[in-house]
Amino acid sequence: MRVAMHQPHYLPWLGLIDKLDRADLFVYMDHVQYERKGWQNRNYVKSADGPVMLTVPVNAGSRDDRIVDKVVNDTRSWRIKHRRSLEQNYRSAPYWEDFASELLGIYETSWKQLSELAIATTRFVAEAFGIDTPFVRSTELDGLAGAKTELLVAACRAVGATTMLSGQGARDYIEDDRFTAAGITVEWQDFRHPEYGQLHPRAGFAPRMAAIDLLLNEGPSGIELLRAARSSPGRR
Repeated sequence: MRVAMHQPHYLPWLGLIDKLDRADLFVYMDHVQYERKGWQNRNYVKSADGPVMLTVPVNAGSRDDRIVDKVVNDTRSWRIKHRRSLEQNYRSAPYWEDFASELLGIYETSWKQLSELAIATTRFVAEAFGIDTPFVRSTELDGLAGAKTELLVAACRAVGATTMLSGQGARDYIEDDRFTAAGITVEWQDFRHPEYGQLHPRAGFAPRMAAIDLLLNEGPSGIELLRAARSSPGRR
C-alpha cells in the first residue's frame, strides 16, 4: 500500500492534490508543530493583477502549538473577505457556476480549528476532481513519536504502508536505510506543475496557485492535466 503524508493546508496547492491522487491512503499530519508564516493557513489565488494571498487568521497561542491546536480567529472578518475575493476573481471562470455554491458554502461555517477548515478545503477540491483516496489524521494514530525519518517510519507502520510517496523537500533528512530496515520503499513525487488556461492572461501564467484555480478554469478534467504533467512513466 502506498501512503502519502502532508500537513493540512488551507486551499491546498496542486502538489498536495497530486500526492493525494497518487496514494492509496493519505495521512494528514495534524499533530506536528504549526509553522508560523508557512502555508498551513494561507495560499494564493489569481487576480487580474497577479497572485493575491488569502490568509486565515489564527489565535497566537504558543510556539509549540501543533496544527490541530490552532484556533481560527473568527473575530476578524476573514470569511467575508475570502468569499468576496473568490467571487471577484473567479466569477467569470468557465466552471465557476458548477462549483461556486459548494465552494462559497465553506465560508458559511464558523470554523474553530484550522485543521478542520484546511481538510474541508482539500476534500472539496479532491472530490471535485473525482479523487476518492481515503484519509486519516495523524492524531488518530497510535505510536507516533520522534521526528523526521523516525516519525515517518512510525506513521507508515501505523497504517500498514509498504511504500511512502514523499515530496522532494524531504530528501535532505530522510534516511533511506531506516525505511529499508522497516520493509518500506520510498518513492519520490518529482512533481511537475501543469500549465493550463487561466483567467487574466495579461498577468501571465501564475504557477503554484491554490488548486481551485485549475478546477475553476478547467473543471473536473483538470485532473488529467495534472496527471499528464508527471514526469515518470508508469506512475499513477
